[in-house]
Amino acid sequence: MFWPIVAIVLFAISPAMNWWFPGAGDPDSLTKGQSMTPLGVDIDNLFYLILIITGVVFVLTQIALGYVLFRGARDQGKKALFTHGNHALEVMWIIVPTGILLFISWIQLDVWKKFRVISSFPEAAVEAPVAEVTARQFEWRIRYPAPGKKLQLKPQPDDLYTVNDLHLPTNRPVLIQLRSGDVQHAFFAPQLRMKQDAVPGQVIPIWFEVTQAGHYQLLCAELCGWGHYKMKARIVAEPQASFQQYLLDLQQEQNDDGVPDEKGNDAADE
Repeated sequence: MFWPIVAIVLFAISPAMNWWFPGAGDPDSLTKGQSMTPLGVDIDNLFYLILIITGVVFVLTQIALGYVLFRGARDQGKKALFTHGNHALEVMWIIVPTGILLFISWIQLDVWKKFRVISSFPEAAVEAPVAEVTARQFEWRIRYPAPGKKLQLKPQPDDLYTVNDLHLPTNRPVLIQLRSGDVQHAFFAPQLRMKQDAVPGQVIPIWFEVTQAGHYQLLCAELCGWGHYKMKARIVAEPQASFQQYLLDLQQEQNDDGVPDEKGNDAADE
């Protein structure tokens, strides 16, 4: 009976001890353990459903095991009874798990469709990707379109570049084109519940909608070489106006050639 009791206690205290899903902001805030994307909330609900099902099955089977062991210890000295089996029980423990697995497969189809099927992506996000993220040993290279322009699959002369610093607007669906520059990597934003492999030779679109401004982790979840541990970046979610200003500042910084004009100002200050 020890393990069922431990499991129930852990289920009860895990949220209070911050042993749950990663959230955002202060560990004591209301967002502790809460996904910062609507799609992430749907994914969390699937995990909770599976956790409840497996947790109930674990506790019940452990209780049954404890009862059998207790009864066997109590009946010491009695001759053991040999049985060939119970056909009805065997059918039941095949049909019931099969039904549960079919139910889980059916209930997750809508979430999988929104996450993986491109035709189900928000149309506005598909038409105007925010950035291209290229994973490479051992960093994340980000390419933005120039302010007022759309991102093209082929790099353009006025594109903007940065490393390990992905800025996104909040409260609207955004799409990112994911690439790999060498080996297989994995784009993983735990607080946003986003995880997608970056495969060499492929451009893979991923979308999400960040509902709260803030800084979020971006990690590589695929062992990609000796420097895998260094592939840590940040995702900065900010209001649309702040995001546009960031692109303008990045454009100014990128176009600054360091040569002062006739008035003594740098070209970027004009």
